[in-house]
Amino acid sequence: MQRMMWVTTVWLLVAGASGAFGQNRASQYDLVILHGRVMDPESGLDAVRHVGIRAGKIEALATELLRGRTVIDARGLVVTPGFVDLHQHSHNQESDRTKVLDGVTSALDMEGGAGDVDRWYADRAGKALVNYGAAVGHTRLRSVVVSGGPAKFPTGEAATRNLTAAELEKLKTLVDQGMRRGAPGVGLSLGDTPGATPWEVLEMFRLAARYPGAPVHVHVRNTKEQEYWLETEEVLAAALISGAPLHIAHANSSYSSDVGRLFEIIDAARQRGLDVTTECYPYTAGMHPIEAALYDGWESWTDEQFQSFEWPATGERLTRQSFGRYRREGGLVVSHGVPEEAVRQAIASPLTMIASDGVLENGIGHPRNAGTYARVLGRYSRQEGLLSLMDALRKMTLMPAQRLERRVPAMKDKGRLRVGADADITVFDPDRITDRATYRDPSTPSTGIQFVIINGSVVVANGRIREGVAPGRPIRAPVTN
Repeated sequence: MQRMMWVTTVWLLVAGASGAFGQNRASQYDLVILHGRVMDPESGLDAVRHVGIRAGKIEALATELLRGRTVIDARGLVVTPGFVDLHQHSHNQESDRTKVLDGVTSALDMEGGAGDVDRWYADRAGKALVNYGAAVGHTRLRSVVVSGGPAKFPTGEAATRNLTAAELEKLKTLVDQGMRRGAPGVGLSLGDTPGATPWEVLEMFRLAARYPGAPVHVHVRNTKEQEYWLETEEVLAAALISGAPLHIAHANSSYSSDVGRLFEIIDAARQRGLDVTTECYPYTAGMHPIEAALYDGWESWTDEQFQSFEWPATGERLTRQSFGRYRREGGLVVSHGVPEEAVRQAIASPLTMIASDGVLENGIGHPRNAGTYARVLGRYSRQEGLLSLMDALRKMTLMPAQRLERRVPAMKDKGRLRVGADADITVFDPDRITDRATYRDPSTPSTGIQFVIINGSVVVANGRIREGVAPGRPIRAPVTN
């Protein structure tokens, strides 16, 4: 039986509505969610409650029935804060549709970021299905400084050359401008900019530290396995010297089988007062532009190394010849090779948030764009019991919201299901939630996400996207001149 019926312009509860509609009209809410298992990682609440929403905010968590113009029957479903993804590269309608069907209500590009922060936000205003935000992107702005062209993914000298003193000053000016225009933080992809010296990195951290609470989200250099720890120490030292918070991206793919050592280091740093966090996604393969400086020196690889790469458009495993051909062409390539045990260790660690590192452009992408959250909840929590449902939800909601809330005060009202919080809510079937996206079909949506509410607006109803709605709002720090 469907849980909602469309009658004129009102959704009515299919079952058990008489008590709800017998209340005083003055207590009527815009939207009511009845009979759901409400799970809030901040308070620890895990009980059947009725949720009342008015003007985009949660106004009631009640044991008694509530009355609303729109009513959702969530009997047998989990009602939780909407998922907050801090590492999402694609921000387009194609991608947003898969994200929201994975339970995501807020998606930010905190690693790659934006070059022109004002333009990035303006381009999405009034059109976004989910809440959106972006760090100021050091990597992209390096292209502006070196080539004088647009802010884009760096290749050639923009990626590999050391900056002159004058160029570094220009880069600092551009990054600072992005912070003044409300970027939630600074994004560094050091694997893509090997020409960035440790001094340049430190200067970016110092810029972030001028803005209280602004984190620096870093893809560590990780160009050679034996250098992992030098590269980790580089960003930990920058955080210590500057005082800026540090967030290390995709622990599973950057550190692979050594991820446990990373967690030991992070735990020790946190015990000594450093503000350091990290994240992971639940897949054993990454995806990256094949033309990136990350793959410089490919000519010296062994033939066996190329077999770990897959061209997503065709599904072929690459050879020396095909890798060279596609590198000249450019595009996203899948890189296999992270052990499953490293993924499991990362997901289970209390230090990690869940973040997708999602990308989807014109049908080409990684299944993590569509399936990250359902995969953790379905495979690793329900099926394998690797972590409890509440712990999984904490990694998807409260922890990422807390990472940004010092810099973006509005994030104090996200990632929570409490009175006064934003009505960003995901309602899912804990027995059915499953990821379905593959490397061949990365757009295949997850199942089990029944309802998604963003800023009080129902975006997904009965597992289907409502067309013609765009309630996403900017996630942005205060703008200064």
